[in-house]
Amino acid sequence: MRHHRGEMETTQPYPQPQLDEPPAPSAPTLPPAAPPESPLPEPRGCLYALSQPPLMLFLTVIAALLGLTSVHDLLL
Repeated sequence: MRHHRGEMETTQPYPQPQLDEPPAPSAPTLPPAAPPESPLPEPRGCLYALSQPPLMLFLTVIAALLGLTSVHDLLL
């Protein structure tokens, strides 16, 4: 498009259409409704379960055993 470079520099933006009547006022906005109160507690999810101390201790022991066995296999 090297041969059209001059034309590209002189192009004008599209003209904005003129409206005969002013835009209609927007509908009044209402404040967001409060969420309904639920009697059940919200489910916590996976990250909450992983942050429990007994599970973290168990996973640490398993990771240490795997690490020790991999070092044992590499060195012997």
